[in-house]
Amino acid sequence: MAIAYLGNEPKQIFGTFLQFDLTFNSGAAFSVANSRTIFLTLFAVVIAGFILYIGKKLSSPGWAFALGLVLGGIFGNLADRIFRAPSALQGEVVDWIKLPHWPTFNLADTSIVLGAGLIIILSSRNIKPISGPNDRTL
Repeated sequence: MAIAYLGNEPKQIFGTFLQFDLTFNSGAAFSVANSRTIFLTLFAVVIAGFILYIGKKLSSPGWAFALGLVLGGIFGNLADRIFRAPSALQGEVVDWIKLPHWPTFNLADTSIVLGAGLIIILSSRNIKPISGPNDRTL
């Protein structure tokens, strides 16, 4: 939808605080590793595979939600990397949410960050993804 509805000029939503601005990112978050698109794609596939593998064993709803957020974000960005120009596995991710003093991002990035934040909280509270008889779950 961002490609279909956003042109070359940013759309101000809340003044200059929140804008929709169509950009394309060949790197990771914050445009890191722009020349490593194939590596980023393969890394995302490996992480997604790991999450799918461990997902069957999860006993914590909190961990399941957190890893689901990360997996959804990975799949969102991975679809762009696989199917968008310039070529398969080297596509650019569509970013479109712009905040002041922050790189432009998308909903998949938001999902990954929220999932990672929840993983940090769960880990800091010593909540195990796969619980034994004496472990806490959320």
